[in-house]
Amino acid sequence: MNVISARWSENPGLSVSIVVYQPELGELTATLASLRIACAQLRALRPEFAVDLYLVDNGGLPDVSAELDVLQTGHVATTVLTGHGNIGYGRGHNLAIERSASYYHLILNPDIDLDPNSLVLAVDFFEANPSAGLLTPWIGDEQGRQQFLCRRYPTVLDLFARGFLPRNVRQLFARRLARYEMRDVISGQAVVWDPPIVSGCFMLFRMDVLKKLTGFDPRYFLYFEDYDLSLRAHDVARVVYAPTVRVLHHGGGAARKGWTHIRMFALSAYKFFNRFGWKWL
Repeated sequence: MNVISARWSENPGLSVSIVVYQPELGELTATLASLRIACAQLRALRPEFAVDLYLVDNGGLPDVSAELDVLQTGHVATTVLTGHGNIGYGRGHNLAIERSASYYHLILNPDIDLDPNSLVLAVDFFEANPSAGLLTPWIGDEQGRQQFLCRRYPTVLDLFARGFLPRNVRQLFARRLARYEMRDVISGQAVVWDPPIVSGCFMLFRMDVLKKLTGFDPRYFLYFEDYDLSLRAHDVARVVYAPTVRVLHHGGGAARKGWTHIRMFALSAYKFFNRFGWKWL
């Protein structure tokens, strides 16, 4: 065992990174509030756990000093990383990953609400399953309906149909999209091992696995960095969907965010398929 791994084993803890760019204030404060409660639950059962939050400001961070102060009083050390400009989603998280030496690291979106028991159950799962290196939770929307964010390897047609076709036309592709979203195996009850791709809105890693992967590939500015990281994670550990761990997600797709996001989506898709192989139909 190397020196870093030994230190992690002796001083278990959790680090969390949240990257923001002009975030919606209400969503961000709700995320921080839910994180505070989930961390309090975790430390109540595991008081030896140190918890560190890295809030990475890619631009436009609103004043959340009051929320950060509350986190600090709950024994969550907070660090705001700012001044580097809008360097992209993956590179922003990498700034935090490079600084972290905890046993676990949570990559978290600023539009996620954590269930109070989510971190307790996630750590319990990791400790009961040593082969697991990356955990993805059950993810719901604002109405509590499940979002199917585990993925099989995509085709270009899958991505186009799911992201850009009108709802009534998309229904013509419902069967193939259901397969792409793994609806045949993903449920609210059963653990699923080794889904090929999981969502970057909540990725909980063992830190030694994340360090081996050197974090996100910085060539992606936005979109598909989680696809890339998921596929590479299978080379060094097992990926698991654990539905007892639950979160709510308020995010939307690229097409609903305008042409700038559509262009970024297309560029990142091109990089992804060039690296991992093109599948058209």
